[in-house]
Amino acid sequence: VQCFEKLYHRTTHLSLAQGCTQHTLKGSGKSQSVLLDRKPNALVQVAVIDPHKQHLVTHACTEIVEANKDPLFLTGVTFPSEYPASPETLVKLTVYDAKDKSQESILCFTFLKVKKLENMMLFLLRQIVHNTFLPSLCLSPSVFKNPICKVYRFQTMDSKWMLVREQMEECTLSFSIPKQLLSLYIQEDMSRVQDLRDLGELSPHWDNLRKEVMTRYGGIISSYQETLAELDKITGRSFKPSCCKAQKSLEFIPINLHTQRMRVTCPRKTDAFYDIVTVGAPAAHFQGFKCGGLQRLLSRYEAEKKSFSTAYQCIYYSPEHTAKAQEVLSTVSLLQPLITSLADQLLQAAQEHSSTGLKDALKNLSDKVRKPPPNPPFHLNSPFVPLCCNTQSDWREQLCPLVTRLKECVMEVVEKAKKAMTFVLLQEAACSIPQGFLLQQRRDVVFSQALAALACGFVMRLYAGMQDKGFLRQLHLVGLIAQFESLLSTYSEEIGMLEDMEVGISDLQRVAFKITEAKTDDLSDLQPLVCGRRDHFTVEVPLPRPVFQTLPEEIKEGKPLRVFPVLFNVGINEQQTIAERFGDISLQERINQKNFEMLEAYYKSLSEKVPLECLPCFQTQTDIKELLETLGQNVVTKKRKNVEILWIAGTICRRLNGIRFTSCKSAKDRTSMSVTLEQCAILRDEHQLSKDFFIRALDCMRREGCRIENVQKNIRCRKYAFNMLQLMAFPKCYRPPEGTYGKVDS
Repeated sequence: VQCFEKLYHRTTHLSLAQGCTQHTLKGSGKSQSVLLDRKPNALVQVAVIDPHKQHLVTHACTEIVEANKDPLFLTGVTFPSEYPASPETLVKLTVYDAKDKSQESILCFTFLKVKKLENMMLFLLRQIVHNTFLPSLCLSPSVFKNPICKVYRFQTMDSKWMLVREQMEECTLSFSIPKQLLSLYIQEDMSRVQDLRDLGELSPHWDNLRKEVMTRYGGIISSYQETLAELDKITGRSFKPSCCKAQKSLEFIPINLHTQRMRVTCPRKTDAFYDIVTVGAPAAHFQGFKCGGLQRLLSRYEAEKKSFSTAYQCIYYSPEHTAKAQEVLSTVSLLQPLITSLADQLLQAAQEHSSTGLKDALKNLSDKVRKPPPNPPFHLNSPFVPLCCNTQSDWREQLCPLVTRLKECVMEVVEKAKKAMTFVLLQEAACSIPQGFLLQQRRDVVFSQALAALACGFVMRLYAGMQDKGFLRQLHLVGLIAQFESLLSTYSEEIGMLEDMEVGISDLQRVAFKITEAKTDDLSDLQPLVCGRRDHFTVEVPLPRPVFQTLPEEIKEGKPLRVFPVLFNVGINEQQTIAERFGDISLQERINQKNFEMLEAYYKSLSEKVPLECLPCFQTQTDIKELLETLGQNVVTKKRKNVEILWIAGTICRRLNGIRFTSCKSAKDRTSMSVTLEQCAILRDEHQLSKDFFIRALDCMRREGCRIENVQKNIRCRKYAFNMLQLMAFPKCYRPPEGTYGKVDS
């Protein structure tokens, strides 16, 4: 055993990396060895023996080092704090010769007690932890759970060793965000039904249409209530496995949502960490893709709706006009209680004979009532104000009739506006039967998956940046980029998935975040909360009081924090080969071009409002402007499977303090290839990973790292769902090592 590390993170982990010489291990007379003439393919298996139960349990194993008599293993082994159970627990290390993929023979083994490992660990532990920076609230247990850790050591270009730790976790927001959204959808649709009832008496034609629309809303409400009831029955589960992607009761839940952090410890350098969120492409799998996805369906629907409007004797309203009507309806519903509250403040100031309070209350009312009626009951500059301020009579008595009149006017305006906008939406809904309602349900499903992923990424990024003043300044002045990388093909069903994903990611522009102070430090009070309606949602992220107090005043005051979602897609599988040769890839080209322009606009806004010194420092000296220019050139270049688009976009995102997401159909196979490649590229570019170790490190992560554990969690099998024919179509750097893939049910 050559190296140990103790990892501090909510639970303690003991990790070790092994090497052996000439396949001889000495262990208190309990070891044995086998000497070979040929160079064996060595691997080390780690098993644990509990002294009380005398039971041997295989815990983990390293990668195979082929044809080497002095192998050095890159993969470490981690033990959670509760396993092994005691200092007396025995750890058995067995070296095997893997003659081929199906045959192994023991070369040697040894036993060590845990307390011996801990004693050996202390000195190295001090060296490793000395300059370690751990982010505040690192992965709060209120949101992230069930960690899986893997450790490696890789050689740098100057022949030193870096320690690399992967940690993958589930996110409780996978379920809590969709459940909150379902409740809000139900509440909004029930309110819409009540508004339709409040229209009063209508002509027979419109009354029949109203009944039909209300029936449709009732069906959606009932369906959502059933789904919510099913989700409430699920306990202790924090992610939806890929094999459940088409299950109706789970259709609002994102597929295989996980966070992954890579932490790098190098000699004489501060620790660095790199985060990514992996999730299946937000898409309505239960509803299917026979007719395409949201982008195509919505375009077709808008064209058809014009003809429906004639048949139903309705006025056609564009999506923009409909959205405006919904916004007015939403705003108007808040107007009456707001004016009532301000008017009551005015009366309170009058009762207290506070001239300052009276003027302030009048100003607040004047600001809200932008256009006064022709004969207003009072005005800020009216002679009433000085009269009030200079008389000893009962100010409240003089104000009461005026306030009552104001409230009546507001009530009248609100009622008229509500009925007018409700009738506009009734016409839109009548023209939408039944397709519009089905599309709304599909959009709700896709948005729910996308928002759960975004909230997960935002919380992870916020926790990581709590001590970074530049990041916090950027957060409240401009907002964050959220860069979604997609590996979907533009062929067959995956076109529909990509069309769903495009709309779902775009709809995230309607989301803002707000940081709040948690009521208590209980885990339940640290869960993010969602409020709002379909036209705009706010996600409130509570923080414990000591942490909240360290934030800039703008954030503490509740300023909405924006997120700018961008999506880049490059298909890499055999279906993309067919699409590029015989099909149509215009969808991918349009998405990449449109989102490049959005990314460019974000950078322009950022550079105008925030000093570039606020952005993180990287070893690579390429200017962000140069990276954007290169990305722009790649986006318009006709090149098959141009994965450089994804690489450059990901690099820009990290350079801009953004949130990184990677997706494919299930976030399991292609996503794993992408994440591991990105991690090794970061080690090469930022931490001088030796070129000789790049492929070994990549294979090591794919064979023994967190991503193969993700596959195991999803399908109960440690095999990526690829076959040899498929992989021939993949770019070489996206191909897994031999023996890690095969035909499986995913």
